[in-house]
Amino acid sequence: MARIVAGFGSPHAPAVGAAVDRGDEESPYWKPFFDGYKPMRAWLEREKPDVIILFTNDHFTSFFLDFIPTFAIAVANQHEIADEGWGKRKLPEVPGHTELAWHLSRELVEQRFDLSVCHRLPLDHGSLSPLSALLPHVTEWPVQVVPILVNVLHFPIPSAARCFELGRAIRRAVQSYEDDALAQRSY
Repeated sequence: MARIVAGFGSPHAPAVGAAVDRGDEESPYWKPFFDGYKPMRAWLEREKPDVIILFTNDHFTSFFLDFIPTFAIAVANQHEIADEGWGKRKLPEVPGHTELAWHLSRELVEQRFDLSVCHRLPLDHGSLSPLSALLPHVTEWPVQVVPILVNVLHFPIPSAARCFELGRAIRRAVQSYEDDALAQRSY
């Protein structure tokens, strides 16, 4: 059985990713901010999780006002980098964990959460700013990612209680996943 071993929170402002891209993490302006990531980075380097289940939202890069799902999950093997209007960040595509994403999709439907399933979902700063601030800035990501999007842009948005229940349902779904590769570590 897979297991959840940690939870982290991170702001996702585009300026965070830009600071990482420029190597400004130790500049006087950014250092106090990025010092807050150091314990999380150290934990990730030490524990080396297999998968990150990333809760994020879309900033009108894949969805717009005519179609915004309440919840969505990306099931692709690779998640491309979104162009948010100023060109794509020079980052490698983010590897997905298709099998886990499909397992979560099926299990969540069984638990009365009807997520939109996205076979292609370019990731924008909502995903990339935290990932690039938390993980080594290298030519290949050290972990696979299952993005789960939550609508926070257009009413009706899910309540905090509904999001909490989604988190509990995901925990049950992860625990029911029987892949030896994730039996020791998942995130």
